[in-house]
Amino acid sequence: MNVQQPALLGLYLFTDDLSETLKFYEFLGFKIERVSPMFARVSWDSGIVIEFGTAELTNSYDPGWEPPRLPSTSTINFQLQSRSAVDDTFNSAIAAGYKGHLAPCDPLWQARFAILLDPNGNYIGLHSPRNTELDRERETGME
Repeated sequence: MNVQQPALLGLYLFTDDLSETLKFYEFLGFKIERVSPMFARVSWDSGIVIEFGTAELTNSYDPGWEPPRLPSTSTINFQLQSRSAVDDTFNSAIAAGYKGHLAPCDPLWQARFAILLDPNGNYIGLHSPRNTELDRERETGME
């Protein structure tokens, strides 16, 4: 069977409280398009989107749907402009009352990294730019 690799369209995040969820992502700097009281999205020029939908909306087309169980098993990662932007964003979010999971640190992939929790318990990774050449050298040494 000859299967082509699918192209990433985007992510769909379920939310119990759309208003609180959108406040969190707007706090991070996202420009949110509010489509309805049950649905919103943010999009990039590349065509990738993150959509936010309520359980009510999801149940309208999928009556067998059940909310995801927490804690989240995945991290949604976003790149910020700099190492200091990771620290500033994390610290500002904590000061605004949002929850952190991992304070800013310098993991083995040589980028500044931190994790916040969105209002639905999703892990939101904040990365500084990475040196992909150094990443490849490190990964080669891991074999």
